[in-house]
Amino acid sequence: MKRDRTSLLLMEQLVMLLVFALAAALCLQAFVTANRRSRTMADRDKAAVLCQSVAETLKHKTGDIPAALEDATGGDVCQREGFGYFVSYGEGWSEFIPDGRKTSSYTLRVQPVDSGVPGLGKAHVEACAWERGEMVSLFAIETAWQEVSGHG
Repeated sequence: MKRDRTSLLLMEQLVMLLVFALAAALCLQAFVTANRRSRTMADRDKAAVLCQSVAETLKHKTGDIPAALEDATGGDVCQREGFGYFVSYGEGWSEFIPDGRKTSSYTLRVQPVDSGVPGLGKAHVEACAWERGEMVSLFAIETAWQEVSGHG
């Protein structure tokens, strides 16, 4: 009789250990998911601030895209045909220094857009993340400005 109670007690303890292990695994998964979402939202917030800053600076500079990007970001502005003007960032939106081994993590780019209206300049400002070799848009905004003519 005593042997039956001992094995029953051991069985109960094993079941409780299994329940606690499952609960811990579920909690850990929830924390990992929350952390990932938090990082994604922080990246989107940073992208929105950078895009809005570039858009406002672009209006102030009346369409001088390289000067606006340099003033708003302080980074090195590059240009690629069909891609527009861009500034690259490393992990955590840090300064990216190309060394041929690492690729950028984020890109802030500005593409001029034809507004179809004389005297109205327009551009598409977008911040992207590079994930597995593909660009994923984090935030995009279009901005327009009145172009000032030289005759007064």
